[in-house]
Amino acid sequence: MIGGTKTCKFTKQILSRSLAEKQNSAKEAQPNPTPANPAEPPTPSKPSMGVAAAAARAALRPTAATLLLFSRPHQHRRATQHLPFARRRRHSYSSTATVAAPTPTLGDSGGEAPEPEGKAARRRRARESPEGLLRHQLDMCSRNADLPTALRLYDAAVSPESPVPLSLHHYNCLLYLCSNAAASDPDSSAAAAQRGFDIFARMEADGVQPNEATLTSVARLAAATRDPAMAFSVVRRMAAAGVPPRLRTYGPALFAYCDAKDADGAGQVEAHMDASGVVPEEPELAALLRVNADKARAEEVYRLLHRTRALVRQVCDTTAQAVEAWFRSDAASEAGVDKWDPRKIKEGVVKGGGGWHGQGWLGKGPWSVGTSEMDKDGTCQRCGERLVCIDIDPSETDNFASSLTELAIKREARDDFLCFQSWLRRHGPFDAVIDAANVGLYNSKAFSFSQVNSVVNAIQRVTKSKKLPLIILHRNRVSGGPAKAPFNQKILEGWRNAGALYATPPGSNDDWYWLYAAVSCRSLLVTNDEMRDHLFQLLGTSFFPRWKEKHQVRLTFSGRGPTLHLPPPYSIVIQVMNLNLNNVSSSDDQSCAVNVIIVRMM
Repeated sequence: MIGGTKTCKFTKQILSRSLAEKQNSAKEAQPNPTPANPAEPPTPSKPSMGVAAAAARAALRPTAATLLLFSRPHQHRRATQHLPFARRRRHSYSSTATVAAPTPTLGDSGGEAPEPEGKAARRRRARESPEGLLRHQLDMCSRNADLPTALRLYDAAVSPESPVPLSLHHYNCLLYLCSNAAASDPDSSAAAAQRGFDIFARMEADGVQPNEATLTSVARLAAATRDPAMAFSVVRRMAAAGVPPRLRTYGPALFAYCDAKDADGAGQVEAHMDASGVVPEEPELAALLRVNADKARAEEVYRLLHRTRALVRQVCDTTAQAVEAWFRSDAASEAGVDKWDPRKIKEGVVKGGGGWHGQGWLGKGPWSVGTSEMDKDGTCQRCGERLVCIDIDPSETDNFASSLTELAIKREARDDFLCFQSWLRRHGPFDAVIDAANVGLYNSKAFSFSQVNSVVNAIQRVTKSKKLPLIILHRNRVSGGPAKAPFNQKILEGWRNAGALYATPPGSNDDWYWLYAAVSCRSLLVTNDEMRDHLFQLLGTSFFPRWKEKHQVRLTFSGRGPTLHLPPPYSIVIQVMNLNLNNVSSSDDQSCAVNVIIVRMM
């Protein structure tokens, strides 16, 4: 037993083969004899695949001592820092590069030197090479989740009869397919995991350096064999080697610990995530909440509910069910204190912006759990209490606008974005900002200026100043295509004359512009964009979902024109409406939220 988890069967060979591995190590350290043909590179000796596979499994497992790397130290070489798990190549050539032939000179051939090969020709030659053809075939296997075909291609590539050098991309495709099969197909899980570990061992023996994607697949293989300790050791080694782990890298270890009902192990993974600056999302928080509730750890459940409140806001139905299960448990009825300081409760509510006091469980006794709906003002139809609109600190908004500026300047032409800021100071502030590209393409393949204009007029009627909103469009949209039509020219001219149109320059991403304008002006943002892509993930802050909740205006269209769905006058988030009345808003569909009302019977 290591770390509370059974040792996998693949590591049992280590002790019996340790002597053989040392002998192989001694043989590798001896220099190869000079080949008869000096033009041919010496063939490097490789360790047995069975020994390498077992070594890969054993080295990944955590021990009480310092975690070891795969590569054995060579006393006669200067130490170099590289990723864990991988050996340096012992030969001078690489599986991903070819040795360039010396360029002939005029003196060598007596004629003119050949013209250098162009980029297109080099790319074509790479595609048509055995490595390139194998890459394409493995990509197709990955796309179709076809592990059997990928394994046949791999076996053919490593056969002595027709070997094909394997690159990092080849290995990553194979490991991805093995880890997917191991995680999704219980019937073939063990076989797929073993092939994955064998392939990883071969990768190690070939000296191909793994990256984050490689090790994420290895962690998934470990989780599929119900070995969370091994999956977590992969993450720790990545961090120690300076390779930043991602959320997907932590997932296998975290979910494996939670499935094994190991709350302590799951807590260690969460702490490591926090130290690495990786923020959990709803699936990770729900798993942590479930395992701690099962272990009756009331204080951890309280902490995780607050963290879910801050990071997730409105939860999905499965998370709400986990919350309900906790409040119906005996442990929940027993959690709490009999006495508390009302002054601290009030201070906590004010400090948190409303909706949460943060002082832990108050009182003792069973909880009454039920569902309800809120009216348009946020009043609960079951208990009569009203949800509050949780304040956003103005300093948070200013800091967020500053971070937006820094990110935008890094990814946009600096002068272009600074020019926009200057324009906004002259023409702003605006009560609303319109993501015109999103609005103009709503339910349509062709951009519609009249559709944008109808939304402009609709939002203008509901804003306080009755001023035209700011319309953000890419310059190509306002100078070509439908923009040349006379009717559309008239619309554009009206927006320009009102100082309400800004055309973003060529090569820019207009998302940065409309988001910065809406944040800095504290205005409404009209868009159906869920803002979940890479750009918005860069923001990496709990402020963004709170800001969206209070500022984003969604829209639908019908025969009567646009319908604006304004932000609710209350915050859709877990709230404590009085000392022991909790509201959890849940929905898998934004348009039909269900509220779980939890009241302590004291």
